[in-house]
Amino acid sequence: MNETPLSWRSPKTEVRQSPIHGKGLFAVADIAKGEIVMIKGGHIVSRDFLEREVTRQLGPVEIQIGDDLFIAPVTQEEREGSMLYSNHSCDANLGLSGNIIFVGIRDIRAEEELTHDWCMTDDDSYEMECKCGSPNCRRTLTGKDWQRPELQARYHGYFATYLADKIAARAR
Repeated sequence: MNETPLSWRSPKTEVRQSPIHGKGLFAVADIAKGEIVMIKGGHIVSRDFLEREVTRQLGPVEIQIGDDLFIAPVTQEEREGSMLYSNHSCDANLGLSGNIIFVGIRDIRAEEELTHDWCMTDDDSYEMECKCGSPNCRRTLTGKDWQRPELQARYHGYFATYLADKIAARAR
């Protein structure tokens, strides 16, 4: 068993059953806008390695940090210590500072589920039904939602660096 977790979650959080999906991360104390809530750790792996070795064994455990780069655990022993348990929401309260640091994008009250919009991290080819239940729910999530102007405006300053760079390049 891996004694040292690969990822870090604030002591102001705890993992519980989520109404969105499976386990989720919840605030147990108020969290200020800009406060670091969690940091994803793991190994830097290619898309090919992720699909061939990681996802088959461990399920969805990664955060995308580049077009072909991801951070993920690579063994079952590392899995639990790498998990953030931040579910997707179309009305997220967490965003990114850089590629792996998640911060509050507004003040968050104790007992709120901590969520991020996958459009802030993902540039991929998937499409799936959204089950977040928020008033802003898009109903369908895609790995290309980062390209939507309304989401770029809503989450400006909180996209993963590699996506923020793509958004800026498209605006030129």
